[in-house]
Amino acid sequence: MDISIHMSTLPQNDPDAAVAFYRDILGFEVRSDVGQGKMRWITVGPAGQPGTAILLAPPAVDPGVTEAERRTIAEMMAKGTYGWILLATKNLDSTFEKIQAADAEVVQEPTEQPYGVRDCAFRDPAGNLIRIQEIR
Repeated sequence: MDISIHMSTLPQNDPDAAVAFYRDILGFEVRSDVGQGKMRWITVGPAGQPGTAILLAPPAVDPGVTEAERRTIAEMMAKGTYGWILLATKNLDSTFEKIQAADAEVVQEPTEQPYGVRDCAFRDPAGNLIRIQEIR
């Protein structure tokens, strides 16, 4: 089989804040921005990697999601326990400094983990955990 990871999805509840974070802070390209108001599906991805993207989507818009499930998703997003993604960089310290200087919410400063990686963590405007691992 020839399978690759094309896109992953994270929830967003403020499209403008999501674009500002992923484009202006992380430096991702905005590849598409479809919809209007709060109901926007935004595709972002790293420059030079057209085959890899993140879809920033409104949470719980599937017609099969119940009101109780919508409330649970909103609560989990508010706590920062609903969505997360793991990114990678060659220079973790420089990346951390740039993101921290942009006033992103720091969850963890660069740390040598006992399982053999060095990483840091932030939250995006929707509360999603963004872990960034150093490539060695």
